[in-house]
Order: sequence, then structure tokens, then C-alpha cells
Amino acid sequence: MMEEKITLWKGAFTTAMAMLTALWGWFGWLIVAWVVCMALDVCTGMAVGLKKGEWSSRLAREGLWHKAGCVAAVAAAGILDLVAGQLTAVAGQALPFTYTVFLCPLVVGWYLLTEVGSIIENAGAMGAPLPQWLKKAVAALRDQVDGKL
Repeated sequence: MMEEKITLWKGAFTTAMAMLTALWGWFGWLIVAWVVCMALDVCTGMAVGLKKGEWSSRLAREGLWHKAGCVAAVAAAGILDLVAGQLTAVAGQALPFTYTVFLCPLVVGWYLLTEVGSIIENAGAMGAPLPQWLKKAVAALRDQVDGKL
């Protein structure tokens, strides 16, 4: 019985990953990486709170609301990408390239780097030794994404 449930979950997960790849290609994997990093950030953040004896459901809820706001911002960027792609057809103007996505990958990339930075901070707070260059590299990449627009 338990093996059947595990097989069902594996199948559902694999199907979801295949759908993302089929629908969005590389962008789907960027979304998957971001979602995984959000989950890892939540887990490591809770671990830090528990280690310090400062875990509270109020802080956990605030963190989850923060994550929900990030999802809303990504959805808004995705909607803007859809609108920008359709405006060219409505206005009768053709762009010199095929517009698919631009804003959403930048927003997801920025959030992904923010999550990775937070995971690194949490790992340090949990006692893991961290190379300074790693923190600097993540911050530099995030700043580079910021500078694209």
C-alpha cells in the first residue's frame, strides 16, 4: 500500500516536471529551481529558528506571506509578458523578434538568487562554514539581474 502511494507521488512529480518542460522549456526549470529554493529556504529558516530557540508560528506565517507575495510578483511579471506579446498583434506593429518572455525570467532569476542568498545565510547561522566568495558571487549575480532594466 505504501509503495503504491510512493509510486503515485513519483508519477505525479515526473508528470509535473515533464509538463513544465513541454510548456516552458528552460523557463519551466527556472521556475522549478525557484520553488525548490523557496522550500529549502523555509526549511533552513525554521531550522535556524529552532536552533536559536526563537521559532514562532507568527514569524513562520510572516515568512510564508512573504513567499506568497513573491509568487504574486512573478505572476504579475508573467501577465505583463503575455500582454506585451499580445500588444504587438493588437497594435498591428511587428517586433523585429518573436516576443515570448522577458520580464518573468528576470523576476524569477532575481528571486532565485535572493532565495539562494538566504539559504546561504541560514546555513551560516546553522554553523556551516561559508566561503566569503560564495556570498559575494550570489550578491553580484543578483545585482547584475537588477541592472538589466
